[in-house]
Amino acid sequence: MPLPPPPRRPGLTPWRMVVGLGFVSLFIDMVADGAASVSGALLEQLGATALLVGLVSGGAQALALVLRLVTGPWADRTGAYWAFTIVGYALTAVCVPLLAITPMLGAAGLAVASALILVERTGKAVRSPAKTVLLADAAHAVGLGKGFGVHKTLDQIGAFAGPLIVAGVAALTGSLAPAFLVLIIPAAIAMVLLFWLRAKVPDPSLYRPVDDEPKPQSKATASVIPSEAETRERFRTFLLFSLFAGLTTFGLLSYGIISFHLAAAELVPVGIVPVIYAVGMAAAAVAAFVTGWAYDRWGPRTLYAVPVMTVFVPGLVLGPTLAFVIVGVVVWGAATGVQDSTVKALVADLVPGRRRGSAYGWFAVFQGVGALLGAVVAGALYANVPLLMGLVAALQVAAIVVLAIVLRRRRSARIAE
Repeated sequence: MPLPPPPRRPGLTPWRMVVGLGFVSLFIDMVADGAASVSGALLEQLGATALLVGLVSGGAQALALVLRLVTGPWADRTGAYWAFTIVGYALTAVCVPLLAITPMLGAAGLAVASALILVERTGKAVRSPAKTVLLADAAHAVGLGKGFGVHKTLDQIGAFAGPLIVAGVAALTGSLAPAFLVLIIPAAIAMVLLFWLRAKVPDPSLYRPVDDEPKPQSKATASVIPSEAETRERFRTFLLFSLFAGLTTFGLLSYGIISFHLAAAELVPVGIVPVIYAVGMAAAAVAAFVTGWAYDRWGPRTLYAVPVMTVFVPGLVLGPTLAFVIVGVVVWGAATGVQDSTVKALVADLVPGRRRGSAYGWFAVFQGVGALLGAVVAGALYANVPLLMGLVAALQVAAIVVLAIVLRRRRSARIAE
């Protein structure tokens, strides 16, 4: 009788997979955030108003998030997590360098630049749920908080380096166009590394714990399989947490609005705008790293930091002096780092493995609506910052209440188990 085949194993250890995906994000974020650091200033140079910048930057963020409602379940149905990840990264790698031609297009430049920004963020929507599932599978084996925290730290290193490259090239050439072209290099590195990881680990679900997958129901296991009522209760808890994320995202204004303010108020030369963005990304990297470990040690109570920090963002980043803006960008970056790492760790904690792609899609809808409304309202209230501050503060108080309800329901569910 032939021996059964040995169990399959992934070609990389969990930590190497986490770090590998982190370096892919590092290089692609050099591209995406290099462009994002000057997108508002670029649109302002091409003739955009504050409201139009809010519509484009908020619409881009909304596309990057809301479309995940389609791409997340689609990735779950097909299981083609790698394909979605690769296509999504490729869209960013192509669209950002093409921004270099927009200043040469005359009256059409503003429309083309806006379209490229929107398509680039569509690539984010295509790849993000699938990539997060790949990451969550490996992160389960090392600790969700640590795994997501390390990944986000590497991601933010790229988000820090990309704007500095843009600033350096813009300072040397006196133009933004060559800076966009230089970003072809990290884009190519990211794609090569991504294909290498795909070859090494074609099936990342092998990292997933056996007890993370649903099992056939039997008399012996019927008592531990969630009932329909328990499943509905968990889904309600997840939706409440998604509402929390939407409320906090509303107050975390897009950097498009911030960079527009820096350029329109003439607080700094345009070549310095990406440097300030890099400062925010450095704050995000530190915050993601620290709170990732804090999440594993103290649990999701660490998420209360997000609305507390968000309260201060509008008044600082739209302040009258450069000092106000820099302090605000540090706070904005730290809140963004916590939200993009530890918040996603709690989603993975709330939702079973085979449903996470769909869950991240639904979760992103709330964030996308918050991002779009926040950017548009900030653009419309650009001349009335005190009113914007009051609105954001009220929404963050509501976010704190919602998070308290989510954590109480989560504790009750665990006690019941």
